Amino acid sequence: MRVKLLISVAIPALLLASCSQGGSSTSYQSGPQEMAEAADYAGAPENPERYAKNAVASVRAVAQEPVSTFAVDVDTAAYANVRRFLTQGQAVPRDAVRAEELINYFRYDYPAPGDRGAPFSVTTDVAQTPWNPETRLLRVGLRGYDLARNQRPPANLVFLVDVSGSMDEADKLPLVKQALGLVAENMKADDHVSIVVYAGAAGVVLEPTSSAAEVRNALGNLSAGGSTAGGEGIELAYALARENFREDGVNRVILASDGDFNVGVTDQSQLEQLIEKNRDDGITLTVLGFGQGNLNDSMMESIADKGNGNYAYVDGIDEARKVLDTELSSTLFTIAKDVKVQVEFNPAEVSQYRLIGYENRALREEDFKNDKVDAGDIGAGHQVTAIYEIVPAGSKGWLPDRHFAANRQPVGAGEGTGGGELAQVRLRYKLPNGGPSRLITRPVEASQLRSAPLPSGDLAFAVAVAGFAQKLRGDDLLGDWGFADVKRLAGSQWGFSQQARWRSEFLHLVDLAAGQTRTASVPRQDRPL
Repeated sequence: MRVKLLISVAIPALLLASCSQGGSSTSYQSGPQEMAEAADYAGAPENPERYAKNAVASVRAVAQEPVSTFAVDVDTAAYANVRRFLTQGQAVPRDAVRAEELINYFRYDYPAPGDRGAPFSVTTDVAQTPWNPETRLLRVGLRGYDLARNQRPPANLVFLVDVSGSMDEADKLPLVKQALGLVAENMKADDHVSIVVYAGAAGVVLEPTSSAAEVRNALGNLSAGGSTAGGEGIELAYALARENFREDGVNRVILASDGDFNVGVTDQSQLEQLIEKNRDDGITLTVLGFGQGNLNDSMMESIADKGNGNYAYVDGIDEARKVLDTELSSTLFTIAKDVKVQVEFNPAEVSQYRLIGYENRALREEDFKNDKVDAGDIGAGHQVTAIYEIVPAGSKGWLPDRHFAANRQPVGAGEGTGGGELAQVRLRYKLPNGGPSRLITRPVEASQLRSAPLPSGDLAFAVAVAGFAQKLRGDDLLGDWGFADVKRLAGSQWGFSQQARWRSEFLHLVDLAAGQTRTASVPRQDRPL
């Protein structure tokens, strides 16, 4: 029997600061070395927020490991979180930076899917590496088909809202109400929304309704207080979603929280098991992170992954509009499940490589054909971009010479048995209704490697974002290439008009990061008190 809570104490609407306004002066000790130095000088306390530790992906030798396999990632939380740190003048914890989420925050000019039947298009291109003349960059881009809002199937949505005491801050519960209110504004007549809350206990505050007014009213009456029984809330939300399951519709739980679970199921592995047990019922999970100070980014990113959903961090109402209004169809409607990417490099053309980002999405080579291995999902209109840095055969690479390799007769570029291919890109995916995975194969011609131009236009912006992420991660393979170079490369390559605003903001964030680096580089004895 479900417990129904009636929460009637309303929190007054608060004026929320936009991402361009200052915030808390708290600094953090983790981050690139120069930023950590500045944070240490400021007397920063230990960072109480929780981030998974993922070392920068290592370089691979093609002779030993010619195949790279990973699950796609459409999350964007890391970019908005990085923006929050930089706009508040705080050093960015390096573990908060997931390079692929910064790259995938933006849309690129990939073609729409053709008539081959696949739900997404596949694009590859090669360019010179701006930070290393000896290497090249291979970009792999996917673009899902677009779905007009009026074509979206009916939705069965359960808002799962954290109303514990830790949410009683302006950038938490009040912002949650505004954000979820945007979903209510976009409800169709055949959509149903229900609301579950959790604090010291969990309960239903709104049974399924197709009335946007009832949803907004219920959200408006929520108030924060008490401890956080997150596990119990997740169980109740999934139970409610199953009771109202739409066979031919969207069935999704939308969790809004700072992730600070402290009652009931609190162990991350237990939460993941709970999510995995429910995802096979056809109910997906979107996780929206809010607030600062006790943000549990590690847990929220992980359970969104396990729940076949996506994770976004909402640092202001503009980001809420992007995720829950502009990109609502992408957020809600899945067009391909368990999408895996595999790139096999031709050793006659490439000697070494590294994948920028996706460290916690790596799969074993044998996982690619194993349909039982879970991977990322793609929503309508979603894009996924992956960038490899590669060393052409015969060029100077990162790895030292090996004795036996050095005594072999070298193979010149284009003289191997690869049929003139630089690499082969393979993708596996399942349709939303299940069934065996399907395979897409795309060759990358070796001629692209030898004639690769410097990145320009749309590709230049993607490479600039990749370089920015690596700088924040403290990646030492960029050499002396710095934030000024990032901004120069991004330049005015803002792309099509709907991206101009976000790309312009990126240039501002680069300036903020560069400013922190300049501050950190001042010798301590010369720094003003």
